[in-house]
Parts: sequence; structure tokens; C-alpha cells
Amino acid sequence: MSHQLWFHAPASDWFEALPLGNGHLGAKVYGRVADERIALNLDDVWSGDGPRTLTVPDGPAVLADVRRLLLEDGDQLAATERTRALQGPLVESYQPLADLVIRSSGTATQYRRTLDLSTGVVGVDYTVDGTRFRRETFVSAPDQVLAWTITADQPGAISLDLSLESQHPIAVEVADGTYGVVGRAPSDLTIEYRESPDPIRYEDGRGIGFGVALRAFADGGPVTATHDGIAVRGATRVTVVLAAASTFAGWQAPPGRDPLTALGAASAVLDSVAVDKLRERHVEDHASLYDRASLELGVPVELPTDERIKAVAAGGNDPDLVALAFNLGRYLLIASSRPGTQAANLQGIWNQDRRPMWASDWTNNINTQMNYWLADLTGLSECFDPLTDLIEGLASSGAETARILYDAPGWVSHHNADIWRATWPVGDGGDDPVWSMCATCGVWLTAHLMEHYRFSLDADFLRERAYPVIAGAAEFVLAMLVDDGQHLQFIPSTAPEHHFVLPSGAKASVDLTSTYDIWLIRELFANLTEAEGVLGLQSSLAARATAARDRLPGIRVTPDGRLHEWPTDWQASEAQHRHQSHLYGLYPGAEIDPARTPEWAAAARASLELRTAGAVNGGWTAAWLVALWARLFEPSRAVAVIHDYLSRLVSDNLLHRDGDIFQIDANFGLTGCIPELLLQSHTDVIRLLPALPAEWPDGSFHGLRARGGLSFDVAWRDGILTEAVVRASVAGTYRIALPDGERTVELRAGQQLDLVRGA
Repeated sequence: MSHQLWFHAPASDWFEALPLGNGHLGAKVYGRVADERIALNLDDVWSGDGPRTLTVPDGPAVLADVRRLLLEDGDQLAATERTRALQGPLVESYQPLADLVIRSSGTATQYRRTLDLSTGVVGVDYTVDGTRFRRETFVSAPDQVLAWTITADQPGAISLDLSLESQHPIAVEVADGTYGVVGRAPSDLTIEYRESPDPIRYEDGRGIGFGVALRAFADGGPVTATHDGIAVRGATRVTVVLAAASTFAGWQAPPGRDPLTALGAASAVLDSVAVDKLRERHVEDHASLYDRASLELGVPVELPTDERIKAVAAGGNDPDLVALAFNLGRYLLIASSRPGTQAANLQGIWNQDRRPMWASDWTNNINTQMNYWLADLTGLSECFDPLTDLIEGLASSGAETARILYDAPGWVSHHNADIWRATWPVGDGGDDPVWSMCATCGVWLTAHLMEHYRFSLDADFLRERAYPVIAGAAEFVLAMLVDDGQHLQFIPSTAPEHHFVLPSGAKASVDLTSTYDIWLIRELFANLTEAEGVLGLQSSLAARATAARDRLPGIRVTPDGRLHEWPTDWQASEAQHRHQSHLYGLYPGAEIDPARTPEWAAAARASLELRTAGAVNGGWTAAWLVALWARLFEPSRAVAVIHDYLSRLVSDNLLHRDGDIFQIDANFGLTGCIPELLLQSHTDVIRLLPALPAEWPDGSFHGLRARGGLSFDVAWRDGILTEAVVRASVAGTYRIALPDGERTVELRAGQQLDLVRGA
């Protein structure tokens, strides 16, 4: 059952509804019978009316003040407050689109609701007055539509009414059997954590417009479209097809002004659909991605998903539920990130609120990155494409921000980004620098481009897309380094979202180079050099970066054995803080390794033990901890984190939920971090089952990727490796550590080798 979620009842709310998507169009299916509701989203419907202009008048002077306050006065509190003058506008917010409402009659019995991860189809089966009904919903990538079907085992048993509702003002348009609505997202919106007497504002002729078009096809009964919706009477089978479009015209331009053009585009999509081929085309496309990798743990459990979660919360061990959560993460990335779409945001592509938590934006001090940890590792390289697009947009936008704020070349991106590619510290002076003032978020994002290359070894990608962005980030960082007489310091620097406590008792966050920034800059400069080596380049930029790397502050260990988080071992404002930024070198970085750098690894372990002692984890925090413990070869601690996460921090549908907060990075992060227990390839030795938990004595995976163009199928029983097949996409020599020892193998491109049997 590790590829299916199922339930005996409809979803109680939006959080419990089952997700569908094609990267562009998203849907949450409640599975109700008499009054079904399918909540819709479109990835490019956001608030705002085009890119904004950054109007910080004296950025370089502010920067000089901050540096003087730190280097000459040693006044971290004043330096923190002074950085507020670098803040630009707040980000815009991702928006809901509309709801498809389907009304029918009758009381259902023998109810079952399913999400089949392998087909991307939500099924609802039930009986009303002796007639058996089946409903299916899917969102097709090849045909760019949502399809909803209902069949009855008795002729003429289906009568229903369809309509569209929206939280935005909409107008109905009906023509030639098509029922549609047009509307606009807010032109101006106040982010959810700011007070405003008028937080959601619509203005004629401004804002992103949208259109949603709906058609129904019935076997055995009439279909009529009016301004009230579409009515179907006395049918045996009904297929409903929905398409949506927006007037978004790219991040650099204001949106189109006439939402009727969006409705026309949506109607044109419906015109091109072959209804009888929809399901087959969808399943084939979805399976081509989903089937590339999977995880199986233990034995299948034949219970509804919600009951299994309750059993784990009561102390049960259900490895198959862990596998289901892993496989769900891959499903969600396929559904929310496809070539040509926006990158998966804080909620993927699913959002029910006009003022969602944290704007449902891209939060680039870990959350955006965590969304994509799983992509290459689990065979979804195409799903990585939108992140490359996002980073390239931020690099373009961020060149102007670097110039205005810091008089620096290259490009910068801070903590938050939106569809208009905001790259400055946000808040208009009113937000805490502890999270808005993080000038190396773009540096972290570039690490993903280098990692993407390492998995694929695609030199064209490295040359044409990754290298220019990496070089631009390096140009910026080199321009920002300040010689303090001993080291080159990156100023201003923070440990994301974590205050330190000064001797006065005041809390500050801006200082000389934090350990987090040291890791990021070291990695950036090394990536630049590695990329140039692959591409046969030898630039002065890389030479400068290599020289600068040697003059960065060192990675330091406190007298009691922890990694420093800040240059001074300040008291942390939160001993159990959710960010593990100073441990970046352990994961997702690769500089800390117990076998290579035992002193750093010991300090990372001491830091982690202090940070997690008595802590109550959040969702994405838990995911990160799984990988950190795995890299330290501590599987029992990793499994305890996973167990706690599944006990407290998921909805019945295994989507993350913490009260009324949904953040998809927890789902994606868990899927990206679990493999670190089973396959590690961040050093020049690939490790199979490096941290296999005792709680998972039997299991297998197929299609997990290792850096260097390798793919592995592995199985184990009673904790003993029984199968290990490796496939190479390029020729090479590889060191592979199995539980019983290390082997060096030479593989040809396309070759498959059984490492256990030697065939």
C-alpha cells in the first residue's frame, strides 16, 4: 500500500483534501458526494500588478555605516537596526483561483476515497439507493486540463449541477456549451502578518486576470449550460473538463489587462482535447516520471491511511507508512513542478487563502531549497527545471538590487522572492533583520545548480545555465568581502532567523561573517573552480575566489566542543532554534564527514544534540534533522524524528500540517532526506546502506540516484544487503562502499552491474 492513500470518509477540510496538479493547474479534491468541492489554483495567479522598483536611496552609505558599526564600534545591535534602511517592499502573495462545485443528491454508503500515487488519479467509490458510482479526478500535464468523471452501474442514474465559485470577484460567461468565469487577483494586498484596514484591494484594469472554462460531456442524458452553471440530467457517464489561464505576461512586465483573453485561452485548450484519450495520456505521462524510483519498507498494511497515522501516534511502528510518505513527496513534486511552470512555492501550488501564511512565496533561506532536495536524487530531473528558471530570474532581477543596495557587481537575492522576482530584503523598514537581512540566499540557490550538474554530468547545462549564475554570485560575494586586517569578512551577515543575546541582554542578529555564510561562500568558490575545470576555463574570477577562500574566517569549535554559530560564541536566543544553519557543512553541504573531518563531525554532533535536546520539531525542521543524523550515521535518531513527524505533523492525507499551517517543504524535505540513510554520494565514495535503521529490517528501493550519473536498485532482508544493482549513464570509475567493504568498479555508459553477485 505504499503507493496509495485511502479513506472511508470525505475530507473534513481543505487540508485533508487530496492534491492533484500538473505544475501549472492545481486541485484539492474533497471527495464529498452531494456537494463536492474541488479547490483550484493556477501557479501564476498572484497579487500585484507587475515588477516593483526598489527605491532605497542610499544603500552604499547604509552599508558603510553597518560595516563601521561592526568593525570599529563592535555594536551589533546598532548594526542590526541600521540594516532596516536597506529593506524594500514586502513580497506579493500566491492566490487561490476558484472552486469547482458539483451538486447531486442522495446519501452515500460503502464509501471509499483514494489517491493512487502511481497514476495521479483521485477515486471516490460509493453506493446511493443501490446504484454503485465511481468518480475519478486527475489533472493532465499533456492536455493541461482537469478532468472529472462519474460513472454509474445503472443507466440514467446521474444528475448533477456544476458551477464555479471564487473568493475573487468574478463574472460568468457562457457560449457554445462552455460555462466560464473571468476575474482578477488583488492588485494590492497586505501580507498576512501585517495589519491593514483594507488588506485586500482590487482595482479595475490592474492585477493578474484569469479565466476558467468548463464543459461537460454526458452519455445518455441532456447537458445544458446557463449563467447558473452546467446541468446534467439522467446520464450514465459524465466527463467534465476544465481549463484555466491567466494574463500573467512574465515577471518583467505588467500583466495583460483583459481577463477575457485568459478565458479565450482556456477555451482554446478545451477545443484541442480528445476526451476519450485524456486518461490514457495523463497516466502514461505521470507514470513516466513516477515509476523511475520508489521505496518499499516492511510489509503492506491494509488499513485506511488516517488509521495508520493514529496507530503510529499511539506508538506503533509502520515502516510502510514511511515509504508511503517518501513516495508521496515524489508525487507532489511531479504535481507542482514541471518544465515551463513556476517553481514549487511554500505550499507547492495549493493554497486556499488570499492572505496565506508567509505569502505562500519562495523563502530562500532553506524552504525553497528543501523543496528540491529530492529532485535529482529520486530521478525527477525535469521537475528541477522550474528552479533553474527561478534562479535565473532572481539573478537577473538581483543584479539591479546588488547595484542599488551595495554598489556591487554580480547579483544578490535575499530571504524572500515572489512571482515578480523580488530580491531585496523585504519589510519597508518594518521587518526584523533577523530574517529579512540574509544576503547569501542566492549563493545557497546556486549550489543547487552545481548539484544538478553532478547528478546528470550535463556539460551543456553547466556551461549555458549554471556557470553564468554561479559566476555572478561569486562576483557579488568577492565585492562584498571586507579585509579586517586578518580575514576577509562578509558583512552584513546573519544566522538565518536566529537572534543572539548581547551581554546587555539585548537581542541582535547582524554581525561579522556567520558560520553559515562561511560554509556557503567556501562552497560557492569551490563550485566555481570545479565548474571551470569541467568547462576548460581559467578565469581571473576563479583565481580571485581561490585566493579569497584561503582568507575567509575559519570554521571554529567552542571550548565545550560545539561549532560556532556566530564569530563570537554569543548566547543563542533560542537554544532549540529550528534552523540548523551553522551545520550547513554537514547537510546539505558536504565538507563535514565523520570519516574525513572527525573533529568537525564531533562538533556538529555536539551542536545538534544541544539544539534538539527537549525541542519540539516543526515539519521542515524534522526533515532537515533526518539528513543531519543520517550524515552522522545515527539512524535511530533519524527514525525517532520521522516517527514524531508522522505522529504530530501531518494531516490524514500525510500532507504536512501544524495547526492551520501547511508547508510543503516538510513533505519534500522528508523525501529528500530519507535517502541519506540508504545511499550517500556526497564524497568520492558512494555508500550503500550507510545508516540503515534497525526499525527497517526489510526493504528495497529502486532508481535512487548518486552523483556521477549512477542509479541504484538495492534490497535488504533482516538488515543484510541482498541485492545491489548499479547502472551508469556515463563511463567512469567509482568507489562504492557496501556494508561488507569497499569496491572500485569501472562502468561503461549504459552498463548495469550486480554488486552482490558480480554479474
